[in-house]
Amino acid sequence: MKSHRLDKIDLSILAALVKNGRLSKSELARRTGLGTTSCWERIQRLEEAGVITGYRAEFSLKALGPTVTVFVMIELGEHRAQDFDQFEREIAKHDEITGCWALGGGYDYLMQVVTRDIETYQLLIDNVLEQRAGVKRYFSYIVTKPVKDAPPPFEILLQK
Repeated sequence: MKSHRLDKIDLSILAALVKNGRLSKSELARRTGLGTTSCWERIQRLEEAGVITGYRAEFSLKALGPTVTVFVMIELGEHRAQDFDQFEREIAKHDEITGCWALGGGYDYLMQVVTRDIETYQLLIDNVLEQRAGVKRYFSYIVTKPVKDAPPPFEILLQK
């Protein structure tokens, strides 16, 4: 990521896009007080600097039919750099693993898995274990209902 100092206009562009990534360039320009060309140039600079890393649609998992979301706490057997690298390379191969975070403290990783059902989830875990990714033990927590799923609090993170 290139270094990019954000000014008030950049922040207003980001705040608007976080709330609605489908805003037209002309509407975004209107909301930020810029001309359409100036607004577009700023967006391009933010993308090139790696501040804006992508755009995506949010959708309802229920609309796809039955699904299961599982959070998995992972403990590795060894804790050398190569063990972490090996595990992370293996995890990157699986699209069903929608999030994975290295942790400080008791467990080494927290993974989020979204798949069709528990059987498919177990096949995924069995596959990860067979690949000798270094997993010593794992604990599965099945989501029974979503309570809150929101983007990071943009305005709060920018308060000084």
